Amino acid sequence: MKNKVVIYILVFTLFSCANSIPRKPIVRKTTSLMKESVSFNKSLNKLEEDKFKEIIKNDSLNIYHASPSGFWYKFNNQNSSGYLPQRGDNLIFTYEVYDIDNNIIYTKGEIGKQTYVVDKQEIIEGLRNGLKLMGEGDNVTFLFPSHKVFGYLGDQKKIGVNQPLIYKVQLNKINKQNESN
Repeated sequence: MKNKVVIYILVFTLFSCANSIPRKPIVRKTTSLMKESVSFNKSLNKLEEDKFKEIIKNDSLNIYHASPSGFWYKFNNQNSSGYLPQRGDNLIFTYEVYDIDNNIIYTKGEIGKQTYVVDKQEIIEGLRNGLKLMGEGDNVTFLFPSHKVFGYLGDQKKIGVNQPLIYKVQLNKINKQNESN
């Protein structure tokens, strides 16, 4: 009798589970939100690009380069060593941060000497890509659009939301990967 009850329970359980149909997820259309976001980002990029073009035009004594990563830069002092940082190299550098009107936000003293292992540590995207364009001893001014630095969050201290920035960077030393092992 116990065996029959157990068998009935097992059979009932198997058949009751076999007919269940999963619910389909609720799909919400978000195209209007996406379109608004794309439109906002395009207009923000255009405003920042126009401001950078104005800075470049007013600084006609220097040559600015457009990077493939989406920012502009000029060499204040270029060393002719020829070697550019590679993955795994340890870099020692200093920098200052300015707003788009060239008002200082962070000084070298506030930031201090920085070290960075190329492509093996996290730093802001603009600086990560910019350092790869510099040789040892180079001093470069970078014009970073907001999405290459702190974006829509800012730094929660002195850098605001969607704020384009100017970085003045001095690459002091490149310790090549094979030298540091």
